Amino acid sequence: MSGTVYLVGAGCGRADLITVRGLRLLERCDAVVYDDLIDPALLDAAPARALRLYMGKREGQHSASQEAICARLVELAREGRQVVRLKGGDPFVFGRGGEEALALMAAGVPFEVVPGVTSPIAIPALAGIPVTHRGLSQSLHIVTAHTADTEDGLPAYFDQLAALPGTLVFLMGLSRLERITRRLMAAGKPAETPAAVLSGGNAPHPAAVRGTLKDIAAKARAAGVQAPAVIVVGDVAALELQGNSI
Repeated sequence: MSGTVYLVGAGCGRADLITVRGLRLLERCDAVVYDDLIDPALLDAAPARALRLYMGKREGQHSASQEAICARLVELAREGRQVVRLKGGDPFVFGRGGEEALALMAAGVPFEVVPGVTSPIAIPALAGIPVTHRGLSQSLHIVTAHTADTEDGLPAYFDQLAALPGTLVFLMGLSRLERITRRLMAAGKPAETPAAVLSGGNAPHPAAVRGTLKDIAAKARAAGVQAPAVIVVGDVAALELQGNSI
């Protein structure tokens, strides 16, 4: 009998940001295959008998290939295990959960997707930036800044982003920050547009840098911001809505 693979979004930050459904599955799994930036406390929630297998992917670091990850998930399920594939944020938002789902479908392995709180929304929120806000931003555009099939690594439609209203959120773009800001301004985005570079959640070097398109790259460099980081461009980036929780 085949087991089941649960593609679980761990949320973005502390262990208690995972969904109730995700936590309950984790508490009774036979194996947990986990990514980078997972709160270690989540691994403690799995049964002592459960196999714990790190198979993360991080730019610039040696990591398992996506093909190897998919093959391992299929193998574990075919051993009859209940498998939690624990992914930072949400499995389907730049998390390659779709590729894993396709591999499981092709292998005839039952699976379920459990959504999680995704980084392009959660990391700005933790820094006090709402990605939408009445009167400032009525739309949100989440963009990868790591595209392999273009000359500079940015999406082919990049210049069109400058004309879009609302908030732009770039993921995997810290190494291309100067290129991003320069191209947005060259395409017509005002240089005074608020911008922020944020590294939070379970990132090893938290940071929150605010500025404008014309100076955010220099400010982020001076602050020594390290990947992973989220880049926010738009009027909401000037907000700092920090609560006073105890």
